[in-house]
Amino acid sequence: MTMEKNQRIIYGIHTDNEGRCVHYHSEVDVVANMCAMCHKFYACYKCHDELEDHPFEPVESDEEATAMCGACGKLYSYKEYACLSKCTGCGHEFNPRCALHKSIYARTSDT
Repeated sequence: MTMEKNQRIIYGIHTDNEGRCVHYHSEVDVVANMCAMCHKFYACYKCHDELEDHPFEPVESDEEATAMCGACGKLYSYKEYACLSKCTGCGHEFNPRCALHKSIYARTSDT
């Protein structure tokens, strides 16, 4: 199932109108991340890996427009998104526990 936000599609399994999926569906699970290989926004890496024929490939953390608020469609680089607790476009809160998956979604040049 997919959902569309401002002409961008959020792919996932059983996604709702803000991009929550079967795997992550709390009130604050509204950020979709782009896979560097297929360039699609997914509700989560688990949905991606179940629906695509390749594993989720992380983006460069400072690459623009690779994380999206599912509530309003505002785009961020992963680096910008990672510094926020809520969307600067609509004020919807983000899940702080998503930081646990940072290495799945973004490569950093920080060493």
